[in-house]
Amino acid sequence: MLYIILDLVVIASGVLGCFISIALLTTPFYKSKANAYLSFSILILVAITLLGWYGAEGGIFEFLQGIMWEFLVAATLFHYFLIHIQHEYLKRSWLKWLYFPFIIAVLIDTFLGFDFIFNLYDSSFDIEDTAVEVTYALEAAFSLAYNIILILWSRRLIKHSQTISKEKKHWLLRLNLFIIIIILIWLLSDVEDFLLNSELSSDLLWLVLSFLSWWVLYYGVFRLQIIVQKDEIHQRLIAGETTGTFEKKKKAQATTSRVIEQLYKLMDEDELYKDPLLSRYDLAKQLNISEGHLSQIINQEINKSTIQFVNEYRIGLAKKLLQDSEFYKYSIEAIGMEAGFKSKSVFYNIFKTATGMSPGAYRKLREKS
Repeated sequence: MLYIILDLVVIASGVLGCFISIALLTTPFYKSKANAYLSFSILILVAITLLGWYGAEGGIFEFLQGIMWEFLVAATLFHYFLIHIQHEYLKRSWLKWLYFPFIIAVLIDTFLGFDFIFNLYDSSFDIEDTAVEVTYALEAAFSLAYNIILILWSRRLIKHSQTISKEKKHWLLRLNLFIIIIILIWLLSDVEDFLLNSELSSDLLWLVLSFLSWWVLYYGVFRLQIIVQKDEIHQRLIAGETTGTFEKKKKAQATTSRVIEQLYKLMDEDELYKDPLLSRYDLAKQLNISEGHLSQIINQEINKSTIQFVNEYRIGLAKKLLQDSEFYKYSIEAIGMEAGFKSKSVFYNIFKTATGMSPGAYRKLREKS
């Protein structure tokens, strides 16, 4: 019964992995050069998982299982990370040589497979079973080392990257860590198979690979694309690529307090409100006063609480982005993130409270007008 359930999980994950790959290549929201490499990696991992789980014997499926696809996964994932961090290695001519180990492996595996599986050669060219096993073992060891080197190398490059936001860096490091976990389980399965002739770790490896498809879809791909859009919006705002003029929030006319003047400066010039983790303590620290004193001044001179004051800036920017046709192609959640809201639900609730309608309804209303 347990294996029936596990079979269903693996099959469902395989179908989902194929669906994700197709979506990454065809859907405008996800389509990008980086996602093309991720799509290819997922397809390969799905194939490895299905072939490994069912352990095909004889024929074309055993032949395909014998090819060391892991070399290709390492190279495509490394390329995927490089594109996201916009690393200078993308311009280097040696980058294409990362695929050379896979080409060599295919040639070796094809030669061995044609004889060992299909018996296509004359008896004088027969290859001993032991020689085949040794060759596959060496290939597996080399591919494992190759994956370790490229994944750890890419992790180091991500950590030291200065070209991406901290949100994007955080996500890429999470995906990288997931791949490292898979590699560790892969290493454990090889050691267990060699020492104990057991396949428990191998079964765990196929299940973790299956889970990767679900994780990439429900957390990875969508969340990362939102972050990518948020970064694009931010860059366009910095570059001034908008059709409308974003006026700065007017100060209260009766305001004379030095603290309030500095507070407006922090919002208008430094745009502190865009930090989703901004707290009253952070603002008070910037102004060199206590939290209680800050709350008292804002309440007395602006007649608002600190969070209301900050959220007004966030709502103001969100409204301007939602009504600007230059930003119609970006998702509402990405706009909320750029405005400083830490989650989709918080953005929707605060926006609806302030305007009486959801962000989506507000955008549609502006599109019609």
